[in-house]
Amino acid sequence: MSSRASAATIEAARAGWEAWRAERLAAVRAPLGNLALVETLWPAPGEEVSLEKALAGRPPSVTATRIERTHIATGEPEHGIRLWDAESPAIRHFETIDVFPFAPEWVIEAVFTPVSDTRLLPFEHLKDAGGTRDHAVPGDITFTLDGTPYNLAAFDDEGTLLLVVGDRTNGSATYGGGRFLTVEPEPGGRVVLDFNRAFAPPCAFSPFYNCPLPPPRNRLDVPVEAGEKLPVFRDGFLPH
Repeated sequence: MSSRASAATIEAARAGWEAWRAERLAAVRAPLGNLALVETLWPAPGEEVSLEKALAGRPPSVTATRIERTHIATGEPEHGIRLWDAESPAIRHFETIDVFPFAPEWVIEAVFTPVSDTRLLPFEHLKDAGGTRDHAVPGDITFTLDGTPYNLAAFDDEGTLLLVVGDRTNGSATYGGGRFLTVEPEPGGRVVLDFNRAFAPPCAFSPFYNCPLPPPRNRLDVPVEAGEKLPVFRDGFLPH
């Protein structure tokens, strides 16, 4: 038994795919897009750094914003600053995001089952040396693919359900740390996982992010040849 979608669902996904691609390319190039992040500052405990101080000596193309996270060891809140450059080297050298051709077989119909209370699950992050940070996972996403059942966990990312998923293309055709997919459950729990819209995480575009990695339950033991591969840059530029 398979959870691959109906013909109507597949055609709806195909109809919106080119527009989604255009939106992604515009988003990563934006002044606060993935390519624009040039630094993330985490002041020492008790040290106050204003946005104005962080911008001192920077060109006018740079913008500063605040960011918060929980300290991985103490659980205390940390307050940082991100610097974005609308004319960053990554933006200037960016060409496109390589992508697989639209693959109808990777439009999957799944079921979202909410949990009664907010559930926290540990996610490892790229720069945390094996440590984990807890994220709220409000339900389970279940489907069957070629006879194999899957139970995936998407976490609440500021009101959006974000699925961090791995597969056998990671590290070769696609980003080594997995890919992201937004999840939008419908009334009744139906959800369409369109892996043609699986996208490279922010860490593929700038080294100043600390992206979550797929937990074991979110790793598909097959190559998912759909969605984004890797960003492409001109003149041999590398973002890292």
